[in-house]
Amino acid sequence: MLNIQNTNYSGEVLEQLLTVAATGNELVEKGLIHIEPGISDKFSIPRLKTGKMLQKRKEQPENSDSKGDFNYSEVELKPVDFMAFATFNPRSFEKIWRKYQPKGNLVFSELPAGAQNALLAELAKAVKFELGKHFIVGKEGADDDSLFNGILTRILANTDIVKVETTTTTMLEKLKAVKDKIPTTMRSNPGLRILMSVEDFDQYDEELTAQPSKGANYTDTNASRYKGIGIEYMANWPSGVIVATITGMDTTTNLWAAVNLQDDMDVIQIDKLTNAGERYFFKMLMKADTNVAFGEECVVLDTREPQI
Repeated sequence: MLNIQNTNYSGEVLEQLLTVAATGNELVEKGLIHIEPGISDKFSIPRLKTGKMLQKRKEQPENSDSKGDFNYSEVELKPVDFMAFATFNPRSFEKIWRKYQPKGNLVFSELPAGAQNALLAELAKAVKFELGKHFIVGKEGADDDSLFNGILTRILANTDIVKVETTTTTMLEKLKAVKDKIPTTMRSNPGLRILMSVEDFDQYDEELTAQPSKGANYTDTNASRYKGIGIEYMANWPSGVIVATITGMDTTTNLWAAVNLQDDMDVIQIDKLTNAGERYFFKMLMKADTNVAFGEECVVLDTREPQI
């Protein structure tokens, strides 16, 4: 819901602001993660694992001959509250744009629609940029830089992930080490992707280009693939970390997020800071969390130095 509390808002950026909290990050823009909207408290990802079922035929099987278990468990998404809040004085625009100079008595001047739209657009850009980082490497904590746990934070904290160990320095050999650890059951999945940083992909691209009679020429970029597996590189993904997992925007993906864009209070609010003052404020209330469904479907190579 968008609630503008003065009467000058023209609604030009309404659609953009309503979707920024869900689509303002590379994971969603590239179709790698499933977003579960409207979660105000918590959401459980149901998981069902089975054991081996087949056995020799018996003419009269009994209960004791039963083989294979159905193991049900859940992974929880619990969105955390955070907000954007900024104040400003609309009279600052009088010095910049003549059209925003007030008409009539100053005490009755209100925030012009054009000024609102310009500031709302910049607010959307700032929120989009920050959310992109938090959705990947965010860590929940006490300060304003620690809002909620990002997907890579969840992956590295999962004890079931498949860890890759290698001392190689070339990206070609690193990717080979990751591919060799991918379970055969995941190889043919159309959602299988290799996730890495822009810097790591640039190194991979340069290594391919440097190979004689292989790869693209020096003016072109090589295909974002390794041995048929698509590569997705992201600006907010840290260098030195490569993850192979099942991605997608539907419920078959291994990467999940929960958000809540509608709450009892306004998601985006514009109003005067005080009735007697000239300053206005923007306020956005949001909730988000991420998690992985199956840790064993995450093949991880982390070559970064241990964090102290």
